[in-house]
Amino acid sequence: MNIPKILQNSANNYKHKTAIFFKGQSISFADLASNVFKLTFALAGLGLGSKDKVAIYLPNCPEYIYTYLAIWSSGSTAVPLDFMLTEDELVSCIEHSQAKFLIAKSKVKISISNIKSRCRFLEKVIVIDEDKEFINFGSLLENAEDKYPECNFSDKDYSIIFYTSGTTGKPKGVLINYAQIEAPAKGMKHFVNLNDKDVALCAIPLSHLGGLVFLQSIVFLGTTVVLMERFMPVEFLKNITEKQVTCFWIVPSMYYAILQLKEFECFDLSSLKWVVSFGAPSSAEQLRRFHKYCPQAKFVNGWGMTETNAPSVVIPLGSKKLESVGLPAPWLDLKIFDNEDNEVKRGEVGEVVVKGSVVTDGYYKDPELTKETMRSGWFHTGDLGRLDEEGYLYICGRKKEMIKVGGEIVFEPEVETAIHKHPSIVEVAVIGAKDKLRGEVPKALIVLKDNTKLTEDEVRLFLKKHLAHFKIPHYFEFVDSLPKTRSGKVDKKLLREKNRKS
Repeated sequence: MNIPKILQNSANNYKHKTAIFFKGQSISFADLASNVFKLTFALAGLGLGSKDKVAIYLPNCPEYIYTYLAIWSSGSTAVPLDFMLTEDELVSCIEHSQAKFLIAKSKVKISISNIKSRCRFLEKVIVIDEDKEFINFGSLLENAEDKYPECNFSDKDYSIIFYTSGTTGKPKGVLINYAQIEAPAKGMKHFVNLNDKDVALCAIPLSHLGGLVFLQSIVFLGTTVVLMERFMPVEFLKNITEKQVTCFWIVPSMYYAILQLKEFECFDLSSLKWVVSFGAPSSAEQLRRFHKYCPQAKFVNGWGMTETNAPSVVIPLGSKKLESVGLPAPWLDLKIFDNEDNEVKRGEVGEVVVKGSVVTDGYYKDPELTKETMRSGWFHTGDLGRLDEEGYLYICGRKKEMIKVGGEIVFEPEVETAIHKHPSIVEVAVIGAKDKLRGEVPKALIVLKDNTKLTEDEVRLFLKKHLAHFKIPHYFEFVDSLPKTRSGKVDKKLLREKNRKS
């Protein structure tokens, strides 16, 4: 995958067209290519070679995009790290990846100096803010040569190592090779016809695949991207109106945050053509509520993982099956297996397994985990799902989101979907809670709409219309908010830990 050639073609074809809007700044396709080529030569001058690892610790910003593309123009490997990680987590991931370079922004409670001293393989640190101890990104770019770089690497070399969560234990690095860089943009083109006429709004961290897809859309499809440093509901809606945004993809919790805004109905969303929910089970009821205010836009659900170079499965535009996540891409084989790795009948629940050229080669320096998840050519996702007669996939939850109540199986997302139907409920998370009689029972943590009240008995009575009795939570807790991961998903791991301690 020749990134310099693609960037040069984009600069020639689109030239003065805006590639990136960021905080009042407009960056053209020509300027994008120029800055990437300058950074590529600057990094080479500092000793970066093909196959070297470059860790990135930045919030969303244009420098993040330049860095990704310069790394790929060098034949090196990007190691994007969540900007919410702690210092220990950063050191763990940088050490595990053996990163030679770090491109970062200073942050309170994070010492770049400590990180440099603790990481044995780290040779160069570049910062985008003023810190005289390290190399300055702006100065590096300003003094670099602007000419077309020659890259030398194989499609099977690794372009990215994605650490799917911060950990001070054994990090899990998902490998993405150079042949797979284009896969997410190819998926967006196939599923929703994302193209060079679109203006996409990015509020997902670029350290996550969901955010990186926006960058890939710029490079491979000529899409203009409005980049937000972080998700802020009011600013998100303002951007749609002011920049005439045509599309976006966000996680369900972001939809729920927008729906809570009193100003929501005042914004003009008429420019939207389609929007996608991904990354966690969605409430079809909530998506339909959102749809009421921009009926011209197509609403779709989708599914995929970092390991499958999402989007992998998406509802066709115009489909009414919002409870499903859609149909697989034609280049992906998808089946449902039982615990013995046998394919189940249509309609039966089992583990979602996939096979195809877009699927990861495995996990960096972790042959055991690779062997465990890759069996007989099939990648075992850990997600439970079922296929209907038309081949639409319905996600029931993760294997760990399965609660056994007195011998009966309860899927947490199914219970969450039922609770979401109540008009006074904005957000909910269901987890398993210990019970002396049944071993485990569902517990629901509920966020109510502003200025509304609801009792446990009222919720139970409501759920009797939608769920079998054993699926109705035994415990309810009304909370002001639910903890989120950096990508916007509800942090169930943290909720389970707190529940065990209480």
